[in-house]
Amino acid sequence: MEPLDIQLMGKQFSVSVKPDEREAFLSAVTLVEEKLQQLAGKTASGGETLALMTALNIAHEFIASQRSAGLDLPGYRRRIGSMTDRVDQALAKQEMLF
Repeated sequence: MEPLDIQLMGKQFSVSVKPDEREAFLSAVTLVEEKLQQLAGKTASGGETLALMTALNIAHEFIASQRSAGLDLPGYRRRIGSMTDRVDQALAKQEMLF
């Protein structure tokens, strides 16, 4: 871990990050700061309330993007099961030939 100084809401913070995660963390800092600024322009709230509302907005966007990504795991499992059954049937027919 290595120290990294960041700024959010005009305040300095010192955090520790893994060297290989530094760029991703800085991108997250930029995203959070942008969201804070956007929300600050729309509301009179500040400080902790602004930070909490920003966190909720980011979490909501994340969950919405996961849902819209179309990852239908049960559907994928059904399709894989169906393909496995067809392969098993084809192999069984092959075994009868020999």
